Amino acid sequence: MKTQNDFLQGQGPQAPLLSREEKLARMRLIRTDTVGPTTFRRLIARFGSAIAAIEAIPDLARAGGRKAPLKIPQPRQCLDELKRIADYGAKPLFLGDRAYPPLLAAIEDAPPVLITKGAPHLFERQTIGIVGARNASMVARQQAEKLGRELAEQGICVISGLARGIDTAAHQGALKGGTIAVVAGGIDIYYPRENEALQRAIAEQGLLVSDEPLGVQPQARHFPKRNRIISGLSLGVLVVEATQKSGSLITARLALEQGREVFAIPGSPLDPRCKGTNALIKSGAALIECTDDILDAMAQLRPPLGEPEGMDYGSKPMPQSDDIPQSARHELRGLLSVTPVRIDDLIRMTGYDAAMVLTILLELELAGLIERLPGSKVALTGSGFDTPY
Repeated sequence: MKTQNDFLQGQGPQAPLLSREEKLARMRLIRTDTVGPTTFRRLIARFGSAIAAIEAIPDLARAGGRKAPLKIPQPRQCLDELKRIADYGAKPLFLGDRAYPPLLAAIEDAPPVLITKGAPHLFERQTIGIVGARNASMVARQQAEKLGRELAEQGICVISGLARGIDTAAHQGALKGGTIAVVAGGIDIYYPRENEALQRAIAEQGLLVSDEPLGVQPQARHFPKRNRIISGLSLGVLVVEATQKSGSLITARLALEQGREVFAIPGSPLDPRCKGTNALIKSGAALIECTDDILDAMAQLRPPLGEPEGMDYGSKPMPQSDDIPQSARHELRGLLSVTPVRIDDLIRMTGYDAAMVLTILLELELAGLIERLPGSKVALTGSGFDTPY
């Protein structure tokens, strides 16, 4: 019989780099109030491990102005979650471990924990995301299904978001050859309901992925996070059909920010569902007419691996909170608003050492007063208007 510690132990050629204790600590850290993916990565970089970070973050949050105690899950809570994952036949993948997909690890806000069910070897293939309109035309759905099938037959794994329309068609086409579905809620929640059979089939023949715990119902705020995982797992993203305000264009924008290629299929200028894809092509996206166009382009692509841009601010140690003058906190806090600003710009404007600025921002985020955004940006939250100093 498996013990609870067995749920943290990896097997096979991708043996873990992380200890069981560190995996449990990483689960606790990302389940902590106000700790998002970028802050998680910053904490690991600063303290060397999640075990050490958990010890340090209550003091950092207090230094940032937090009044209520920081809610850090107890080890038992996370062990119970890991047991539920195992009982469901799923596996957690931890950022920093060998089994974690390297393409996704290369983005600045990579999910610290992925919940997966199915065939993890699909991460080792070349990957392409296929996204598009939920109310797609019949022709566009046929294109997506055909492209998905033909790409999978060539050994390329097709990634999409299991939504209605283009996503569904792409998954159906690629199902036998290899497809990954990134879902917005827990992998045990069937959404949309009409895709339950397809979701079950992908769990058996492909791979289901989410950064949400089991049982979480999809909400509007989850879909941009899902989109970033789709693009982060993909060498390139193909948009088949999309309006000018489509969520698929968000995925395309995220792909560009992550250094990935963007492809688009042109459509009739009279159809509003094609205005988004046509605009992408005008902006420089590769025009795609057939599978060979994608294969030719992907043959030239190289994965953007390595430390994400903006994560390395030199080797100087981060200062202790007690060593930071209150005047520096006041000045930096006064420069922030609900409009996102780049961290590099804050460093240049204040003239402060980068390590000091990063420490103050870390304190503010743990206090719940700011949020980190893609592109190494920060902005005040609603509670951030109450000056903490």
